[in-house]
Amino acid sequence: MIHSGKALSIDVPVVLRHVKCVHSIGALQFEGDLPAAIFHLQLITGDIAEWGADCEVIAVFHTNAGHVTLNDSAYNAARNVATGNPYRYLVADLVKRGVKVELCGATARVNDWGNADLLPDIKVNRDAMARTIQLVQQGFVKITE
Repeated sequence: MIHSGKALSIDVPVVLRHVKCVHSIGALQFEGDLPAAIFHLQLITGDIAEWGADCEVIAVFHTNAGHVTLNDSAYNAARNVATGNPYRYLVADLVKRGVKVELCGATARVNDWGNADLLPDIKVNRDAMARTIQLVQQGFVKITE
């Protein structure tokens, strides 16, 4: 992101002590070459660290974004490339920041992906819709990416 150095006054400062959010990521939209959903997760985890807030941040990848959770060989097969998963380091960084990353079980079944096809620390849920409903009922704020 390019910064011009222009003065910016924040009119609505936000400081949260508790953050419970689920990010439903069904497709990738990009800001440059970076998926916006990953940028937003980096932004909120940076805010959480600055605030010293208690948090639970869960990212649920599904539908046309499920491939983000794949290891290199599975990614190559799924995307018909030989590059490996270009998102693997970004996902690993999110996990280091405390984000729990999940793959929709329905997306995995449709694509014939197994647990061995996934990056480390990825959990598989029943399906994205059921998981999101469960988390919202537990007080999580749903962020749709």
